[in-house]
Amino acid sequence: MIDLRRLHVLRAIAHHGTVSGAAKALHMSTSAASQQIRLLSKDLGVPLLEPVGRGVRLSSAAQILIAHIDAIEAMWRLAEAEIQATEGEPSGLLRLCGFPTAIATLLAPLVDAARDRYPSLELRLREAEATESFDLLFSGDADLALVEATPDNPPPEDIRFDSQTVFNDPFDLVVPADHWVAGAGKADLRDLEREPWIIGVPGSIHRRHVLTACSNAGFRPTVTGEAREWPVIAIMVDHRMGVALIPRLVDLPHHLDLVRVPIGGPYTPYRHFRAVTLRGGSRRPAVAAVMELLDERIRAAEGINPAP
Repeated sequence: MIDLRRLHVLRAIAHHGTVSGAAKALHMSTSAASQQIRLLSKDLGVPLLEPVGRGVRLSSAAQILIAHIDAIEAMWRLAEAEIQATEGEPSGLLRLCGFPTAIATLLAPLVDAARDRYPSLELRLREAEATESFDLLFSGDADLALVEATPDNPPPEDIRFDSQTVFNDPFDLVVPADHWVAGAGKADLRDLEREPWIIGVPGSIHRRHVLTACSNAGFRPTVTGEAREWPVIAIMVDHRMGVALIPRLVDLPHHLDLVRVPIGGPYTPYRHFRAVTLRGGSRRPAVAAVMELLDERIRAAEGINPAP
């Protein structure tokens, strides 16, 4: 009989890419994780890890085993969801995670509304960016995540996760109130080639959005400021250092004299957001109840576009 805990360690190594990363996520030492894999390899009679330089990679046998483990995990969660569906009103603990803007505008109000509608349901909320959110889901420390879709995320067909696009958040051009485009009903990015720009720091998804949008409009922006946080970008714009693209869902500091101008023309950039659970988890009654509340919050939010 194979020890299921050893399978869990192997699955964590496949997700995190290293034995040390898996051990950290499982709250165990690296040597203990390595020992579990050695014992599992002995049980199965095949090597599971192969040395590559100073690291390791999964053997072909381990990759086959991982596919079966993921399928078994998904079937178990489907069984749990079907059992819970017989219990009536959604109840128990459900842990949510999401990026800061989503928490402020969608998830925190959702938790408040859930207290009245589902008194037997306990919701907990944790701030996390996309990569951490997937790690929290995988480790079992979160049940539902709201993440921005990026090329770095696991693909939609990943057998470990269920995901669906829930809304699209357009970027607005943000300018000082006395800027020449401030009074326009729409802004065309092609008219802004000569403007100085405030964008995200290197490596950030915001920077990627802006560079892609400007490239699609036919130019590379002249960057005069870089920042991580939306309020810092807004302050730079307020001090006339440049213009910026800021998502509509982001609440700008109210004391700043700024104007949002919607992007028109064929180059309107968007952020796309997905609700993600472990495979099979989306059928849990508690998750379905929270998704219903989330849909209500999205439709009530001004300016963002619910997914079909």
